[in-house]
Amino acid sequence: MWFDDLNEKMMWSIFEELSQIPRESGNEEGVRSWLLSWAGRNGLDAKTDKIGNVIIYVPGTGGKEAEVPVCLQGHMDMVCVKTAESRHDFTKDPIEIVCDGKTVRAKDTSLGADNGIAIAMALALASDKELAHPPLELLFTISEETGLTGAFNLDADKIHARQMINLDSEEEGIIYTGCAGGIDTDISAKAKMKDVDKAHSSHFRLSVSGLLGGHSGGEIHKGRANAIKVVARIMHRLPDFMLTGLEGGSRRNVIPSSCTVSFVIDTEYEDTVTSITEQVRCELAGEYKDKDPGITVTLEKLEEVPSEAVKAKTSMAFMEALYLIPHGPQSMSAAFPGIVETSNNLAIVSLKDGKLKAQCSTRSLIESARNECAYLVAAAAEDFGFDVRHDGAYPSWEPDPSSALVKKTAALWKAYTKKKPVVTTIHAGLECGIINSVIPGMDSVSIGPNLFDVHSVNEHIEVASAERMMGFLRYMLSEF
Repeated sequence: MWFDDLNEKMMWSIFEELSQIPRESGNEEGVRSWLLSWAGRNGLDAKTDKIGNVIIYVPGTGGKEAEVPVCLQGHMDMVCVKTAESRHDFTKDPIEIVCDGKTVRAKDTSLGADNGIAIAMALALASDKELAHPPLELLFTISEETGLTGAFNLDADKIHARQMINLDSEEEGIIYTGCAGGIDTDISAKAKMKDVDKAHSSHFRLSVSGLLGGHSGGEIHKGRANAIKVVARIMHRLPDFMLTGLEGGSRRNVIPSSCTVSFVIDTEYEDTVTSITEQVRCELAGEYKDKDPGITVTLEKLEEVPSEAVKAKTSMAFMEALYLIPHGPQSMSAAFPGIVETSNNLAIVSLKDGKLKAQCSTRSLIESARNECAYLVAAAAEDFGFDVRHDGAYPSWEPDPSSALVKKTAALWKAYTKKKPVVTTIHAGLECGIINSVIPGMDSVSIGPNLFDVHSVNEHIEVASAERMMGFLRYMLSEF
């Protein structure tokens, strides 16, 4: 196997086994059954709650049997993205893992280390017969990536621990004690159709691809391009056009790496379409040469001109709204230097079933700032008469300066690594704040190994970092 020469064979073998199970958000039944079966095979009690979260109870060992339980927490689902050429079917195909000894990644798809590595670490710790540890409660939630559903609906009565180690962080040596809250904004417009003057019209397809994309919380500060915004930038400059197709983005919490739009335009503007596209392509090459160098902009004239398309007024207004909707960091935190305070991700667009749709995800460490940014997004659409709906709001996790668990984790990290950890907050959403609110008295930290480019086909995990994190977790639990 690919992990034969690695050190933490139990952890990696569990990760490999987990990678054989489809687990896109909303499709967790397979992994839930596998977790329950794993618990049964290892003689451990396990339960599911009403929403489908799994809790595995691991007795204490090595004289720590009577200690207060500690919760190790992660989520079952993963963000599923693949290359344009990949024929991978996330409903049935296993993730194909590639390891070069230094990193673990997937072939042509996202890896699912976010958050499969948490499951692998927790189960490996529970399997360690030589480790002395307090009673453990392994909590694995559903649909974290699409709305934190499992955390919001957690059955608190099934959790007895009041200290929780969340394993959903992506930077070794950083202890997270807070995170951003979020809210989603859905925009829609009726795609009223109009006959096309086929004799005097040309049909084009504009495609933007090759962008790095990435996590809209953890990587929004890197200044990467948004494929939807690139399309809007070009379309905003064009004269009278009518849309025939629109598709871009994949998930609310993923920076869009590709977008395609097709449209008809008066034949006399063919040269204008070509020159504007080329102009923007050159601009992008300069602006993103260091931050997102793989941007590809392709313009193709299609042979067939359709008989109808979305009315020009609606088509142009929708593209104008996309052009006006903000993307990226909107403000930086004064309390936590270098951390994004508020951001917006223009995540998904489509023309389907007679409607033009756009979906945005707004995050902020401050609730009022979160809402204000979402209102700004809404205003860009409402000014054109489009329908707007806000949904999926979740609270931020506010740092607790008196947290005993934070102080203990920081001290143990320094003792184990001889390095002082960074204690801070993160712009990405974590389940800790919600679980803390559901379970009164819960004290949480979030830690994890180095993961890179999560929520993208370039997602990978650093082998040495994951193995160091396993060592630290053993040390940490032995010191409780």
